[in-house]
Amino acid sequence: MNHRLKSSRSEKKPVAIHRDAPAAPAWPSYTGESQFVGTSPSGRVTVYVDPTLGPAGLQNAQDLVHDADRVVNANDGIFGTTGGPVSVIVFALGGQTDGTGGADHMGCDYTTGNAIEVDASFGNSARVSALFEAELSECSMNGNLCGESTGEALSRWCAAVIGNNALADFATAPQWASDGMPDYVNKTDNTDQNADSTGCGMAFISWLLSQGYGLEKIAPEMVNSGDAGTFAQLYATLSGDDAANAWSKFQNAINALPGGVTNDDPFNGMAQPTQMTHLSPRTAELIGRIFAALAHDVREGSPPEQIMANVRAAMVPASRPVAPLMCSPKSKRLLPPRTKKAAKTA
Repeated sequence: MNHRLKSSRSEKKPVAIHRDAPAAPAWPSYTGESQFVGTSPSGRVTVYVDPTLGPAGLQNAQDLVHDADRVVNANDGIFGTTGGPVSVIVFALGGQTDGTGGADHMGCDYTTGNAIEVDASFGNSARVSALFEAELSECSMNGNLCGESTGEALSRWCAAVIGNNALADFATAPQWASDGMPDYVNKTDNTDQNADSTGCGMAFISWLLSQGYGLEKIAPEMVNSGDAGTFAQLYATLSGDDAANAWSKFQNAINALPGGVTNDDPFNGMAQPTQMTHLSPRTAELIGRIFAALAHDVREGSPPEQIMANVRAAMVPASRPVAPLMCSPKSKRLLPPRTKKAAKTA
């Protein structure tokens, strides 16, 4: 199912500014007026806009209000946690209004990183939603993977899946390939600003997805491994194979690609049926719990009344971990690779 956000028509009535508009937070870089636009129906996402952007910027912000709950729910489904409330401002980040200014926030949790900046993208609000998810996903990383090449690749993949690949021009895997494919599978780069290490991670996750490991499996394992984790270790955990085989098998798969690496998804992992972000995360989680309970009872030959009791128990939501309050401040700025070369900043 396609969840691409379509920009609303220009004749849509502007959202009225509420007299009881909440006070805007301190943003990472924006210092202008923060015009309150609205809060998503769940109350989890409050959206502001730079009023100097005019109708096109306001449209981006309105569309984000309407799409925000879809994004946060899908993000919850990937990480298996429930995120906290966040505030977002749409403005010309880096002076751009086509999305290439990227996105920014502070810490990798919902306390220090809940003020998110996203670049406006006039006429293409899907890019605004994708930029929002890139930063939101880092808040769900439980204080881990902050400023690491692994975390950067994961956040970009979350944005690609939930944002319907609206940031395809941010691709880094082709640069990694053209630079000789350095090995960032067996080692993690302690920066989120190296297109080579990010690109290697993007291609590697694409390969894992093509092997049937969805983001809902990949993301929690990466978060649990923390900053010291490598993609080789992730492969070993998911596959049961030796971590020492990860790089060679990945390289063999790369060499077998008929067209080489031309984008961030060279193995077409996004098309795999294991991706479940088109479902409500609550629905996907519920299906998984019920199926697991049924499978266990069938194996055990449980009587019908026991099966029903276990299904009812499976329908009770499991407790969810809460992100820590703080994480080390590192780079959080998301930018296209061409801009990163000039200004090292994800």
